[in-house]
Amino acid sequence: MMKLKTIFEENVKQMMSNITSESCWRVADLGCSSGPNAFMFVSNILNIMDNASLSLNRVPLQIYLNDLFGNDFNTIFKLIPEFYQSIHQEKGDNFGSCFIHATPGNFYGRLFPDNYIHFFHSSYSLHWLSQAPKTWSNIAEPLNKGNVYITSTSPPSVYEAYLKQFNKDFNLFLTSRSEELISGGIMVLTFIGREKTKKFNNPAEVIGMVLNDMVQEGLVEEEKLDFFDLPLYGPTAEEVRQVIEAEGSFTIGTLKTMKIGWDANLEEDVDDSILDSKMRGEFTAKSMRAVLEPILSVEFGKDIMDELFLRFAKLVAQLIDELETLEYTNVVVSVTKDP
Repeated sequence: MMKLKTIFEENVKQMMSNITSESCWRVADLGCSSGPNAFMFVSNILNIMDNASLSLNRVPLQIYLNDLFGNDFNTIFKLIPEFYQSIHQEKGDNFGSCFIHATPGNFYGRLFPDNYIHFFHSSYSLHWLSQAPKTWSNIAEPLNKGNVYITSTSPPSVYEAYLKQFNKDFNLFLTSRSEELISGGIMVLTFIGREKTKKFNNPAEVIGMVLNDMVQEGLVEEEKLDFFDLPLYGPTAEEVRQVIEAEGSFTIGTLKTMKIGWDANLEEDVDDSILDSKMRGEFTAKSMRAVLEPILSVEFGKDIMDELFLRFAKLVAQLIDELETLEYTNVVVSVTKDP
């Protein structure tokens, strides 16, 4: 989000230029998660509107934070008073009215009334699919034997199954948002994407390698690994473009890719002189454990999680020594709803 600040600012200002004479601005963050990071988006849009000299005293701002029903919205609610206080200390009492709402629900479907929202934002959420892709064979056979995600050695049928599920989900997302977005409204979306030529696009590929090793040692059942597929897909920029153009409700403004290290936040916080592959591997393991452990523990059991991510950290460190860089390819797109 910090690296995309310029794109974000340009599109918020464009939205304000497209739509005039509004009595209230309505903005939604889809896939907000919980904790302090949920307020990064809120803070950014408040600062952008303030810098654009929008009088929030006359035009209140309503911000809707969306995530699945199981999200910890109570943590967000508890942080709201502190956030309001920090804004008023920074901007002063004349800054204006900002109202924060929670909107639980699945963004692969409707969330808001027709022609209601002015600006949608989603960061690092839309690569999650509504479900893992399924094999279309009548025979009970694994889609992606020995892996939990697409790898450079996966057969074309695996890629095709994942792409088919992504196209279905993303098209439903776009159709739903087109009904909810005001004409001239804008969306800015960031995905964890993919480059077809890269050997490693996503840490999930390394998770599969570790689980394979644990199968060989009898620590994980082979059948469980063979029939488990993570419900995520990193699209290429061209795949994103094709779905948007086929759906037909939006005009693409920005479509670009950018690289960011698997351990990017660590690089920001730690002196390069003490940053080694072991530390980077451990950091990547912690961040991936926070994301994937709830899913993996259901399938493979809680008892192996410590060992799984310990091995993952060591293997990532080894890959860093061999490849020097392990990076996500982020796909960033902004679209405007057609009249």
